[in-house]
Amino acid sequence: MTGTDLMNYPTTNCPFSSPSSNSSIQLHSAAMTSPVPAFSRATSVPSHQLPLALWPPLDFALGALSCCGACVFTNPLEVVKTRLQLQGELRARGSYRQHYRGVLHALWVVGRTDGIRGLQKGLSVGLMYQGLMNGVRLGFYSYCDAVGVTAAPGGSLMSAAVAGALGAFIASPAYLVKTHLQAQTVEAIAVGHQHNHQGVSSAFANIYRREGVVGLWRGVNGAVPRVMVGSAAQLATFSSAKEWVARLQWYSPNSWVVALTAACISGVAVTITMTPFDVISTRLYNQPVDERHRGRLYRGFSDCLVKVCRTEGLLGLYKGMGPVFFRLCPHTVLSMLFWDLMRQRAFQDIQNQS
Repeated sequence: MTGTDLMNYPTTNCPFSSPSSNSSIQLHSAAMTSPVPAFSRATSVPSHQLPLALWPPLDFALGALSCCGACVFTNPLEVVKTRLQLQGELRARGSYRQHYRGVLHALWVVGRTDGIRGLQKGLSVGLMYQGLMNGVRLGFYSYCDAVGVTAAPGGSLMSAAVAGALGAFIASPAYLVKTHLQAQTVEAIAVGHQHNHQGVSSAFANIYRREGVVGLWRGVNGAVPRVMVGSAAQLATFSSAKEWVARLQWYSPNSWVVALTAACISGVAVTITMTPFDVISTRLYNQPVDERHRGRLYRGFSDCLVKVCRTEGLLGLYKGMGPVFFRLCPHTVLSMLFWDLMRQRAFQDIQNQS
């Protein structure tokens, strides 16, 4: 989901909107991020009405940085989510020891056992993942927006899904290492396979030495559908929810509570649709491999889906649903807040230099 879409509703009194933005939301978003020169749209909108546009690579970099900023605050929930999704892997309910009993209990157990640093495990490579994935995702979606793909029926959802798939594929090695490190802990509270990496660089080196370049993309067949579904669902629900909340006039038009309420609504939709894919993705990334570099537990996405449903039931696909939801809401709000602040500063610098 791009900051462009999230900031489009409502556009009244927005510092980056033009007088015509209420009548043409797509034009407003395209003008902000488009690599196409502004004069190409002069025939439809007077040039003095077009909003200021940032240099596209800078715009994409700001989007990536905003998500990295949000990641610093939400990473502990990512650690907890990973542990809950690996707990009781391929075992029937009630047949295994439950180390983590919900979000708050898991946070307490990890903090007590691994310390405060344990709650931020995998942060550095998580930032790498957020920067790569969202940089590619924001850039591709903004390009689709600029050339008019998103204006076609279903074009917005399709662009978001494809953008998510590209971002997930390119950033997959970072997500692989992040999952390994966040699952790694002391034996007393360990869940899932323990890879015992010494750090981020050690993890990349070990995987490359053992499995080659292809091994760095192991599990990508679970990551691509995960991000495709999540990106499309978030894009479809956040903008609509924000417009609906603003139309109800419960809060002032520019209140941050509007975005918070929309993020919560979007978080429910994305959590329900994405959690099964998230569980499968985590399992595929964390599983051990044999001498032929094949997964010991799952042969692929469909095999993992069948095995989880057969041994853990349908509810096994929704393990870690709580932290997924509590992570999505603040991550969406924080990333858009940082995006907005950085864009305002960038526009001020441009105006001061002109």
